[in-house]
Amino acid sequence: MEGINAIVTGELISISEQELVDCDTSCEGCNGGNMDYAFEFVINNGGIDTESDYPYKAKDGTCNITKEEKKTVTIDGYKDVAPEENALFCSVANQPISVGIVGSSLDFQLYTGGIYDGDCTNDPKDIDHGVLIVGYGSKEDQDYWIVKNSWGTKWGMGGYAHIKRNTDLEYGVCAINAMASYPTKTSVSPSPFPSPISPSPPPPSPPPPSPCPNKCGDHVAYCPSGETCCCILKFYGVCFIYGCCRYENGVCCSESIFCCPQDFPVCDIEYGVCLQ
Repeated sequence: MEGINAIVTGELISISEQELVDCDTSCEGCNGGNMDYAFEFVINNGGIDTESDYPYKAKDGTCNITKEEKKTVTIDGYKDVAPEENALFCSVANQPISVGIVGSSLDFQLYTGGIYDGDCTNDPKDIDHGVLIVGYGSKEDQDYWIVKNSWGTKWGMGGYAHIKRNTDLEYGVCAINAMASYPTKTSVSPSPFPSPISPSPPPPSPPPPSPCPNKCGDHVAYCPSGETCCCILKFYGVCFIYGCCRYENGVCCSESIFCCPQDFPVCDIEYGVCLQ
């Protein structure tokens, strides 16, 4: 939800996991739940509070009704992704995707770095943990997903992991392909910029679109032919969210959801105009 909200609004807001633990009665708090149920809770509640206002306690608690009424981030709906790697691959090109994985194996819980391909089972029936795929990449001929976990920055690589992808496993490593979904959001205030960047349209599910969008240079993002790939969100020098500017050879406004045409290449974000 944080990712699609950043794509649509241009503002990255950390939302409250504890509100879902305490207030979403369709799930089981710290004993687990389902991403779709969490999306439905936020939709039915009309939004969700911020992490700073309703911080994570790592334990079940009583729902704070006052904070539950603070609807800082909203979503409009959600979609499920077909349980196959190609569909997941194309979906991640558009926005971060929530996935269920088998996260109970000891080597995963003690993961500190590298491309994970460990002792977890690949059976969807064993899925017991939810994470967020924020991108993908390759290193030394090994493809991997970039995964954001919820166990704090001391786990993995600052809270992130690389999980092997492009395997011959039906549901991928730790069944990462089996249970994927993402929130949708279109509601946003009109922008004075002449050309807001929008993410390349998500594929229908199922089946996934064929072919996928064209690869954008050396980046791990895909845009239609004739459009320009821009970075919307960068973290520690790595871009996690990309968007597609509708101009060919357009100018990306730095870490923004907006871009400018080639003949007006100067972004004036303060006044919301493109200059020559």
